[in-house]
Amino acid sequence: MEKISKEEIEQLMQKYKDKIETELKIPVQASPRVIYSQEYRQFKEENLPKHLTVYENFCDISEKIIKIAPDKKKEADLWEAISITHLQITPAGAVSFGVLGPLLFAVIGGILSYTLLHSMFWVVFFLITAAVLINPAMNLPLFFADQWRLKGSNQMVLSIFYVVTYMRHTSNLELAVEFASDHLSPPLSLDLKKVLWDVETEKYESVKESLDHYLESWRRYNIEYIEAFHLIESSLYEPSEDRRVSLLDRSLDVILTETYEKMLHYAHDLKGPINMLNMLGIILPILGLVILPLVVSFLPEVQPSHLFALYNVVLPVGVFFLGKTILSKRPTGYGDTDITEINPELKKYKNLLVHIGKQEIRVPPLFICSIVFILLLAVGLSPIILNTIDCNYDYILTQRLEVQRIVSDTPECDGVTSEDAWFYFLEYRESSASTGPSAGKILGPFGLGSSLLSIFIPLSFGLSIGLYYRLRSRNVMGIRQKAKQLEAEFASALFQLGNRIGDGIPAELAFDKVAEVMQDTVSGNFFRLVAVNIRKLGMGVQQAIFSPHTGALLTYPSVVIQ
Repeated sequence: MEKISKEEIEQLMQKYKDKIETELKIPVQASPRVIYSQEYRQFKEENLPKHLTVYENFCDISEKIIKIAPDKKKEADLWEAISITHLQITPAGAVSFGVLGPLLFAVIGGILSYTLLHSMFWVVFFLITAAVLINPAMNLPLFFADQWRLKGSNQMVLSIFYVVTYMRHTSNLELAVEFASDHLSPPLSLDLKKVLWDVETEKYESVKESLDHYLESWRRYNIEYIEAFHLIESSLYEPSEDRRVSLLDRSLDVILTETYEKMLHYAHDLKGPINMLNMLGIILPILGLVILPLVVSFLPEVQPSHLFALYNVVLPVGVFFLGKTILSKRPTGYGDTDITEINPELKKYKNLLVHIGKQEIRVPPLFICSIVFILLLAVGLSPIILNTIDCNYDYILTQRLEVQRIVSDTPECDGVTSEDAWFYFLEYRESSASTGPSAGKILGPFGLGSSLLSIFIPLSFGLSIGLYYRLRSRNVMGIRQKAKQLEAEFASALFQLGNRIGDGIPAELAFDKVAEVMQDTVSGNFFRLVAVNIRKLGMGVQQAIFSPHTGALLTYPSVVIQ
């Protein structure tokens, strides 16, 4: 039998609708449907990282300026990456930005360095850096896709768990996928909502077809995820309830077993890359402390800024990308959880909370860390600042261990010296070079005091960044630790609750009874919060636990408990 097209079906439906309206004189309205497309688009706008949105804008602008089309093989890879990351760009836009961005970087950097610094080193440095950046910049969608896969793969075991949990009592794949997408955090939740959206917009005829197409994007990276979902789909066709539940359990067992084996192989193969990372990130910088003074001695044309560019910029960036490459090969299964994504109302705990009376003041960690950074950096740069204010004096430590202040006899800034000096605080000297850009210049500071104070410059970066993440995560980590304790105790707590309900005690009273039995435990405190919400706020059991404003899960945010 020949298949009827969608247009013919719509024409046939419209024909009968018109006939019904004519005979019954009642307008026929289509039944309301949930529009997943609007939900998906809103969800995408809220959860797509901001840097990806900025990248989309840059690609659109670059494509309008110079449109460079990639070859067919690369275009297919870029389209796949763009689809995975939900970017609204084209491969031509990505390649155009990959060429235009480094080109502008080289031109602007070269012009500024030659105009302000009068140094060809920096011109060549910007040109080489731009040439190196072209290929990574063109492949940014592939990099974003790898990061998306890496973050999404962390949630795969949990997503299979949610789907299996739902389908054990309701054998409906569409509702199970929707349930998983509602309880997972991005990016995998965004992918599953996209699966439903493709069905709603009639790109695919069924959830199974849409899901199979989505799973193909994971075939090269996570075959066990596909196998687990195929077992779940197979359970839909089993007439026997025992066989259906057995297939669901088998799907969960497949992804857990394969993930464990992958982790073992990854840990075994990690020895070589870790040794390389150790050599580049630790051994090479230590050797550099010995080699760099020799470089300055044999090559007087080498400036401190040149060493800074190679030692403090190029080397750390190389180590960073090497570490990212090693992590990108990590198998799935590690489920990191950001509780602020589970409940956005907990984002306030990322600030430093100061209580004054009944008022709560939120102090952003960035504000405190900026003050610490400025103060420490000012201390580290104080020798340069002091010499800029007045260059005709210095402090010395004599051989008699006396601190003296010496002043230059001439008004020119030609360095201050003393025969009694054992150590200088600033110690600016005239360059010994007879030729070159540094000939006849006053260089420094080289004093012992300046060297000691220079330690505050790296400290300003390290302490401010460390303090920022410490303040940002301190309150959140405390809440997360309590939630982990609740997860560990929750099985026995549920057993107690089930016994009380089995004895005929209403659920509203059973929470209070269990809280009394398990007092001074995290589970007891959790059940006490539920009982208080029921007794004092008049809530039902579901609202007392899941309410977004006063629910018990606000205090103990946990995906597992939820």
